Amino acid sequence: MDILFDEIPSLDLADFTAGTPEQKTAFVKKLGAAYQNIGFVAIKNHGLSKDLQDRLYNSIKAFFTLPDEIKKKYEKPEIGYQRGYTGKGKEHAKGRNTGDLKEFYHVGQETSLIPDTDSVKNEYPENLWPSEIEGFQNDAIEAYQTLENAGKAMLRAIALNLELPEDYFEDKVAYGNSILRQIHYFPIENPDEVPADAVRAAEHGDINLITLLMGASADGLQVLRKDGKWIPITALPDQLVVNVGDMLERLTNKKLKSTIHRVVNPPREMMHTSRYSIPFFMHPRSEMDLTCLESCIDETHPKQFTDVTAGEFLDERLRELGLKK
Repeated sequence: MDILFDEIPSLDLADFTAGTPEQKTAFVKKLGAAYQNIGFVAIKNHGLSKDLQDRLYNSIKAFFTLPDEIKKKYEKPEIGYQRGYTGKGKEHAKGRNTGDLKEFYHVGQETSLIPDTDSVKNEYPENLWPSEIEGFQNDAIEAYQTLENAGKAMLRAIALNLELPEDYFEDKVAYGNSILRQIHYFPIENPDEVPADAVRAAEHGDINLITLLMGASADGLQVLRKDGKWIPITALPDQLVVNVGDMLERLTNKKLKSTIHRVVNPPREMMHTSRYSIPFFMHPRSEMDLTCLESCIDETHPKQFTDVTAGEFLDERLRELGLKK
């Protein structure tokens, strides 16, 4: 029977990474139950310090206050906006034409840190670092690596829940195509001047394996529950929200749920305020095979997806979102 959560379950990642065998087993069981039901959990002891979060937010707030002509120096449509700046309204949810009320900045794998012997070193574009913002590069790289490590721990727990070897995902996410997205939901001084259906982030599922989200600067994130009710999601200061993405749902033949979520507009009288959010979209290497696991297919659950690689799936979705032509 489905459990209808009024809030997402909270877990302690230290139970998995440093706990007793019993604590580790309990973590895996609770994580699997949450991901099969609502697709979201909140975790603490993830390694991302409050100091680093504060520094990261300060640097992105400083960047987004820069004039548009300076921000546009870091905009690269020729690479599908996968590094650097993406301007206001450029991205829209799958199936929509109205752009979301946001702008954002992408940081990927720092290619200088990838061994020369690894083929992905030449696959990824170089990061772009705004010279106007002191500390932006160091803070972003540190946060990227910290969140990547937390994501790898979560994937080890997910592998055990799926009765796979604990290290199943390790080689698939080693120097994976993950993205740290620093988002500014910009102020709207006159709400009547934007399209009536424009929202900060229309309902969508994430593309990747899992998403790790640090606490946003304001409310607005909502998750669609199985009974059709939208419930608000707010991470406590010491928590990350971690949700299943479309790639993991595809791999598990929908055993694990990539739950639809959105960021709603604030009340009209608050539309003139900003909201900042920093998700880490954990992607595998592009060659990862997303063919449904045989263990997730049976007579009751026939195979629901065609075979595809992670790179092919990402390319398809970026086109649907309007970021690639």
